[in-house]
Amino acid sequence: MRVAAQPSAGPAQRQPSRRALRGLDLLNLSLADVRDGLGPYLAIYLLAVRGPEQGWNEATIGLVMTIAGIAGLLAQTPAGALIDRSSAKRAIVIAAAIVVTLSCLVLPWVSNFYLVAGTQALASIAGSVFAPALTGITLGIVGPKLFSKRIGRNEGFNHAGNALSAMLAGGLAYVFGPIVVFWLMGVLAALSIGAMLMVPAEEIDDELARGLACPEDQHCEQPSGLSLLLRNRHLLLFALLCAAFHLANAAMLPSVGQLLTKVVGKDNATSLIAICIVAAQCVMVPMAVLVGAKADSFGRKPIFLAAFGVLALRGVLYTFSDNPYYLVAVQCLDGVGAGIYGALFPIVVADLTRGTGRFNVAQGAVATAQGLGAALSATLAGVVIVASGYSAAFLVLAAIAAAGFVLYLVLMPETLGYEPRSTETPPASPSTPLTVPAE
Repeated sequence: MRVAAQPSAGPAQRQPSRRALRGLDLLNLSLADVRDGLGPYLAIYLLAVRGPEQGWNEATIGLVMTIAGIAGLLAQTPAGALIDRSSAKRAIVIAAAIVVTLSCLVLPWVSNFYLVAGTQALASIAGSVFAPALTGITLGIVGPKLFSKRIGRNEGFNHAGNALSAMLAGGLAYVFGPIVVFWLMGVLAALSIGAMLMVPAEEIDDELARGLACPEDQHCEQPSGLSLLLRNRHLLLFALLCAAFHLANAAMLPSVGQLLTKVVGKDNATSLIAICIVAAQCVMVPMAVLVGAKADSFGRKPIFLAAFGVLALRGVLYTFSDNPYYLVAVQCLDGVGAGIYGALFPIVVADLTRGTGRFNVAQGAVATAQGLGAALSATLAGVVIVASGYSAAFLVLAAIAAAGFVLYLVLMPETLGYEPRSTETPPASPSTPLTVPAE
């Protein structure tokens, strides 16, 4: 049962316990490598260990990643709705961590295309729970006033966890080979379960967690997540922009990994891609914390434009050389773009849905568009690589990022202080108020 905040304090002034905050830190740190499954290591493992002799090349690997991505994106909106309605958020996170880990741990024992695609699709479906669950739990613990700063801290620990696990994977893979990433996932999954149990269930305000601004004794009719997405044109535009960002971004690191496999050989590819990940994640940590600290003073729009600009630049720079050290250096720019995006995404969605009580389902709906872009990215890059080479693929991805920059600049408003339109009120005369009051 939800524990209400003290009436004198109000929902925006909640004071979470030290145990809950430390639990969030450790959860974001340990769950970092679990939430995305094998990620770029999947492409390296299939290309380096299975290889063309077992029917695996860039195009078939891209198809597996696309199938998994589509399965995950179809689960995004239901996952958000589940988090909105559930009072057992901790149990959902724990169950999802177990499913993702087991789906990846069976991969060394399956080689059939359909089985590989099936296990990765299951991992992607379970992984769709993490984003709305972690942001919803965070909002339910700290309240809206501290949300931006706390999300930046969450993302900082998430990127630190990715960097740490990538360093471990890179070092251990040099000795034990690519199989080590599976062992690492098992250990981190166990740690993430312990971290989730550190967060007291009674400190998660389930109504705050869904962005509900109405008093407890007031009945508030709320639209479905899909209706909310379709009626709020700025939320719909933001979903399109998120799809464009991930269409440009998702395939870059796996493509670099495949290029490195051809340049340096399969024995060193896993270690080098781990270095790429560590380099980017080390940049993401301070970037995410900075965004969380400054988003309320600088505004969201200029920071998000920087993310698109850096992503486009990164794609172009990849075409200048295939030297491994150069590629690692360029990969550091991923830390800027992805660091900004990861910290701002839930903040902008919270802005656009303030007071509706549909924060998590809206996150899921926007993440569906985001996932569609990511899923198509792998296939697009794989097809272009096979047809025209790696440089052509990187330029295509850079052009998509540049288009996203222009759309955001011209069409997207600043969402700091944004007042969502009431979807319950039909279009009316100019004198009829169409906005809900801000908290």
